[in-house]
Amino acid sequence: MSKKASSSQGFVKGKGKSHESTHMELVDGDTFLKKLGHLFEGTKEKGTVWLTHKRYTYDGTADVKMESEVDEKEYQCLVRATDGHSKFETLVASADLHQFHAAYGTLLKASMTAHMRKRDKKKEKRKVEEAALRKKKLSEDIVIVGAKRGKGRSKRQRRVKAAIKLEEARIVAAKREEQRLKAEEQHQD
Repeated sequence: MSKKASSSQGFVKGKGKSHESTHMELVDGDTFLKKLGHLFEGTKEKGTVWLTHKRYTYDGTADVKMESEVDEKEYQCLVRATDGHSKFETLVASADLHQFHAAYGTLLKASMTAHMRKRDKKKEKRKVEEAALRKKKLSEDIVIVGAKRGKGRSKRQRRVKAAIKLEEARIVAAKREEQRLKAEEQHQD
């Protein structure tokens, strides 16, 4: 294959893969929403969609001067979407922004629910079980057995320390519960 043929087919030097030329396509708002819906459909199983919003300030002049006074000019909103292959954008006038965002938000909500990761219920269940086990341990008393002197002394000392630690944990838990109840009462008022 000649050098001219490889460059006309769009091969990127060093990568060995074809690279289609991707330019940003400016479309109207309704077309943008339709294309965005198709973009979400195409990335349902695997893929990423990038969305950007920004104020469009281009007025055709090369030099942009920062003005210290309040600017009364209304700017358009530039909204872009890409999945890495197709790129498109739209300009939304400030008067049409609320209507556009309502349709845009509806589309995002409908599309995002299918793309969101499912909750890991095993981890949640394990956390709940661990919390219940900690609460159960707080309610159980430690039985202190063993001799004060002699063979069972170290075992008794460990249990005494554990009983002191358990009592401190109960006090902390009681304070937390009291604070939680106060916060709930304030929230209800």
